[in-house]
Amino acid sequence: MTFKVSVIIPAFNASLYIEKAIMSALSQKEVDEVLVINDGSTDGTKDIVNALVVKFPKVKFLTHENEINKGRSASRNLGIETAKSEFIAFLDADDFYLENRFDIDKTIFKSDSKCDGVYNAVGFLFYNYSLSETYNKDNLYTVRKIVPSSELFEGLLHGTFGHFQIDGLTVRKSLFIKTGLFNNGLAVGEDTDIFWKMALVGKLHTGEINKPVAMRGVHESNVFYRDDIYDEYRYKIYESIIYWCSRNSISLNLIDEILKRLWIIIHADKQSLSTEIKSWRKQFLGNPRILFSYLSMKYFPIVRRRKKIFSFFYNQ
Repeated sequence: MTFKVSVIIPAFNASLYIEKAIMSALSQKEVDEVLVINDGSTDGTKDIVNALVVKFPKVKFLTHENEINKGRSASRNLGIETAKSEFIAFLDADDFYLENRFDIDKTIFKSDSKCDGVYNAVGFLFYNYSLSETYNKDNLYTVRKIVPSSELFEGLLHGTFGHFQIDGLTVRKSLFIKTGLFNNGLAVGEDTDIFWKMALVGKLHTGEINKPVAMRGVHESNVFYRDDIYDEYRYKIYESIIYWCSRNSISLNLIDEILKRLWIIIHADKQSLSTEIKSWRKQFLGNPRILFSYLSMKYFPIVRRRKKIFSFFYNQ
């Protein structure tokens, strides 16, 4: 098996970091092409990438129609649709790969022809010292132990074993036939959405989890500091995966686990009954498969509230 990788880098106003990201990908012998997608940049990103395109034939520069900003999902999707290699890896424009990024991935894919993907640890690089006080700089963003593929989804859903970071993931391009592409309707959490789908329908192996294969740049412009955006899309991530599961023959037991997790969050937010009913409608009315199952009654807000009341009195 020839192991060649297409690396996809969405770029929006990334002039401070983009050259380092691209060069780190080019330094990997397994990389066959580096697809940089300009997502409506208004700084010097275009000039930097165009200069690298002239110098390095492996670098391809893609752009959306009319050079508009369409977001990370649409940018990554354009890269996936354009990629020529059998294997795909991702890299955010302010991050970079470390030496021998794909060594373990290559070994695993060669040893298991049915493997759909490999996930690895990613570290943190703090561009502002004050930000490092929020994190332990030695922490790794990773799944913390070797996990059988059959147990991976529930582990990711509940955070039992840790989490994925997209810079540490390598997948067969064919996996997107099973999962579909990134959800363009999610401004954030689109990576969590696709990770869960991959874990549900793909065979994913644990790779290097004890040391990083890439570094995530941490600075004030990172979107994960925008709590307001994450709060807005927190429910939407679950609604997206529930919608997808109901249309892809995912077992009701697993959908039940997703719903259970979502309703824990809803209850923690102390939503009103009317808001809970609106949430229930979003989850069920557009999904006939689960609407006409035991789940619709189990998670109907009035039923759940009655159970909580009865449980309270029963335990007194």
